[in-house]
Amino acid sequence: MARRRRTAGRTALGRLWRWVLGAALGLALLSALAVLSLRWIDPPGSAFMIEARVASWFDDSRGFTLDQRWVDLERISPNLALAVVASEDQKFPEHRGFDVQAIERAYRMNQHSHRIRGASTISQQVAKNLFLWSGRSYLRKGLEGWFTLLEEAFLPKRRILELYLNIAQFGAGIYGAEAAAQRFFHKPAARLTRAEAAILAAVLPNPLLLHANLPSAFLERRRAWILAQMRDLGGADMLSEIDAYAGPKPR
Repeated sequence: MARRRRTAGRTALGRLWRWVLGAALGLALLSALAVLSLRWIDPPGSAFMIEARVASWFDDSRGFTLDQRWVDLERISPNLALAVVASEDQKFPEHRGFDVQAIERAYRMNQHSHRIRGASTISQQVAKNLFLWSGRSYLRKGLEGWFTLLEEAFLPKRRILELYLNIAQFGAGIYGAEAAAQRFFHKPAARLTRAEAAILAAVLPNPLLLHANLPSAFLERRRAWILAQMRDLGGADMLSEIDAYAGPKPR
């Protein structure tokens, strides 16, 4: 009898492991298909937008309006594309999703500071904003790494940049280059100047506290730094490096 119970237990455990393995493989396949579809399908929103919308249902202190308008990369000023690369991820054209040197530098600095410094690349930010949730945890960071690997495997660099410029948050309820350009400068994203692009890129680390239309002294200093970085990177000519890694546009 005891032997039969042990055999039955091993059989049940084996079924459980097969179920867990099958579920994991199924989720991996679904996530891969979701990322691959982004080569041709513009996402209607992001997980962060959904999270902000849901949070607004429980906050009656002020109204919430979500403004996001998709535009192709060709309809976004090269100034803004260059500004976000200069401010957020200067190795974007050449890395494969992760900036190892930036991660090591952030780790060393975080050992001696109460303020956590991040080292997320543009690819990682797209993965997080599109598919995951805010906050910090090992689970979320692991999933972020997985989706980042999928992006770099399936999507050209220019498509990753296009996704980022359309889902990045630039203010309360303001997502994407077109919504930001219209809201703050009353013009399409295609007509953003270098100074306007730099101030939009400057708010990206904290778009709820930093305001492109009311720049603080800190924001003005950050804009000046971004403008200098844009010049040092070679101006709009630097974006040709992205095309060199990207190949033809997938549509």
